[in-house]
Amino acid sequence: MIEKVVYLEGVDPKTFYGSGNRNLDKLKSFFPKLKVVGRDYELKVLGEPSEIIRFESDVDKLLDFVHLRNQLTEDDVEQIILTEDDALRHFNEKDEDVLIFGNDGKVIKARSVNQKKLVEDYRSNDLIFAIGPAGSGKTYTAIALAVRALRNKEVKRIVLTRPAVEAGEKLGFLPGDVKEKLDPYLQPLYDALRDMIPPKKLEGFIEEGIIEIAPLAFMRGRTLGDAVVILDEGQNTTVNQLKMFLTRMGKNAKFIVTGDITQIDLPERQQSGLLKALALLKEIKGISTIEFDKGDIIRHRLVRHIVNAYEQNIHKTKGSSDKKPEDPGLENSEL
Repeated sequence: MIEKVVYLEGVDPKTFYGSGNRNLDKLKSFFPKLKVVGRDYELKVLGEPSEIIRFESDVDKLLDFVHLRNQLTEDDVEQIILTEDDALRHFNEKDEDVLIFGNDGKVIKARSVNQKKLVEDYRSNDLIFAIGPAGSGKTYTAIALAVRALRNKEVKRIVLTRPAVEAGEKLGFLPGDVKEKLDPYLQPLYDALRDMIPPKKLEGFIEEGIIEIAPLAFMRGRTLGDAVVILDEGQNTTVNQLKMFLTRMGKNAKFIVTGDITQIDLPERQQSGLLKALALLKEIKGISTIEFDKGDIIRHRLVRHIVNAYEQNIHKTKGSSDKKPEDPGLENSEL
């Protein structure tokens, strides 16, 4: 008999062991000749070498499943251990549209035409502009692609950034250090990541620099390689800021810029870097532009109606401003 330690690499032990150690107990039931003790990230196993080899093989299958699905149940343990390897591969990949499985097994997939186009264009382009209204899922889908690439070891890190538009004037009045002042601007990026990565694992990734969330100004002077790099709220960059960001691209990097050109918060005299980049770079091979629209909005059903109402108001306002003074309609409106 020998003793061996099997490590639960890259997963949350609580997810692997299950509530009340039910998953672990189910695993043990398939190996009655082994003594198995689980503590944190270690499984100590005592028994015959041949049994331990079989045990390690099944634990690897379970770990692969947890990496993929971010969940594990007693039924999963039983099905995975009793399933042949070829059938298991099909079992793991049965929904080819799934980008990743988020926390508690939440299915995260492209759900609209342009979200699917973003996924497709990601395969063959290193720079993607995803433009469209709030709620269309452009940033969320981009972050899901980044998390998938990290899980599949296609890249070594994820870098998420946003311009802090109000930093020049209002940021100084906020309490706290630089990070605490900037975090409110970056909160939407944290929210998306919390859907996809278990809290402790996400915290570890951030501490180790595997996932970096930083304001755009922190990108200056760097080369970003072996990474998926996402710039959110790109419409609020200046021409020089976006040029600086795009020229950070290193080897084996994917850059995604998201933005809504109807919500530019820059001073009136300052041109949006996103508008300039779209005009200058549209003919370059390897760069894709995807225009999301109201049909892609997947938030609350009212969001689409809200966007419609504001768009109609803009058209009405523009139409009124175009009327000539002698127009009877304008004269009546002023009575």
